[in-house]
Amino acid sequence: MITKSILLVEDNQSDIELTRRAYERAKLPNPLVIVKDGQEALDYLLCEGVHANRSTTELPALVLLDIKLPKKDGIDTLRCIREHPVTKRLLVVMLTSSIEEKDIADSYDSGANSYIRKPVDFNEFAEMLNAIGLYWLVMNEMPPQFKPRTPEL
Repeated sequence: MITKSILLVEDNQSDIELTRRAYERAKLPNPLVIVKDGQEALDYLLCEGVHANRSTTELPALVLLDIKLPKKDGIDTLRCIREHPVTKRLLVVMLTSSIEEKDIADSYDSGANSYIRKPVDFNEFAEMLNAIGLYWLVMNEMPPQFKPRTPEL
């Protein structure tokens, strides 16, 4: 069985490093792919631009999407993900430091599967990533197009 990646969309280098360290501590088996803005996330998911050599059959199991991003913010990126037939069922968790009600409402209105505020404490952050992995990648029933396929005999 192929272990699908997790796509982290984050522009803040400190948050990227914190996530990497917490990810390693959580011991998630999924490879972590990092892109730094909303447009690069869409290019990665839709296999365009510098990611044109990827296959759309290699979508990540989960997208962790920040809201405050350059080029295309997280809400606009989420809307584009939901509008495209290849990515419309992709699991997207908004992972952000924002607690603004408008951001929360806009995220859910745009099709977010979940909205999680980034903990400041490293240990809490690692526990949160472990819980995200356990719930979304183990307990949650994935949409059919995202389940790893077993080869036909």
